[in-house]
Amino acid sequence: MKKYRNAIILFLVFEVIAVWLWLSTGNLFFLINFSYLGISIGLGGSLMAAGWKYGRELTQFLIGSYMLVFLGMICRENMQIEGFWFYISSGIFTGATLHYLIAKIFGPLLFGRGWCGYACWTAMILDLLPYKTPKSDRCKLGFIRYIMFALSLAIVAILFMTGKADHPTLFTLFVVGNVFYYAVGITLALLFKDNRAFCKYICPITVFLKPMSYFSRLRIRCDESKCIKCGKCLKTCPMNVEVCNDSRQRKNATECILCQRCTKACPVKALH
Repeated sequence: MKKYRNAIILFLVFEVIAVWLWLSTGNLFFLINFSYLGISIGLGGSLMAAGWKYGRELTQFLIGSYMLVFLGMICRENMQIEGFWFYISSGIFTGATLHYLIAKIFGPLLFGRGWCGYACWTAMILDLLPYKTPKSDRCKLGFIRYIMFALSLAIVAILFMTGKADHPTLFTLFVVGNVFYYAVGITLALLFKDNRAFCKYICPITVFLKPMSYFSRLRIRCDESKCIKCGKCLKTCPMNVEVCNDSRQRKNATECILCQRCTKACPVKALH
């Protein structure tokens, strides 16, 4: 039962949020929405703990497609960062606003960049590409994410200044933004031979995720007394995290997406 602990805890966290929001707002959508997310995370996490290697991908597909297709395309709620800036600026509390607060701003204090590994609809497609293990260390292009972050805010500011900040425009921006992200993400993956190149250099969401992820309660730990420094964990990590160092100051410490590929690659079970 111990090996399923993290999956159960995360499921219960989302269930508590679901019930609390439902009772406090009277909106049944919150109960259904967060229960679905909790079940998806609990199911995938449990399957991973049981040894099924595609448990993470299942969770990523269940959540990513739900948010992209149902919330984004059908409900027409912009779940991208531009949508967050728009709703915050308009004083509108929506599912997208709550999503950012839980998944990308305060949630990382508990589960780090788990969003990137288990829910992101952009990475959901990029992870299907063949370059799952990066061929080399990172390039010094991480500054681009901050430019993208500023641009996303500038775009919404321009829409407000020109009087075009409305829901039809925001939906168009959601569609165009996703097409752009997929095109750039796939292109970078092919160029760098690295599925996660977009996550490392371009994605503006990481500006929210990185600071809180440093203090994440749920993270890959290393028993350095067992570690034989074979380097297999470093070679298999899609985010180039120095997993064999247990310190929070380890190289690329805030980039871990909790995929747990390193724990499977470790020959002496020093990682957990």
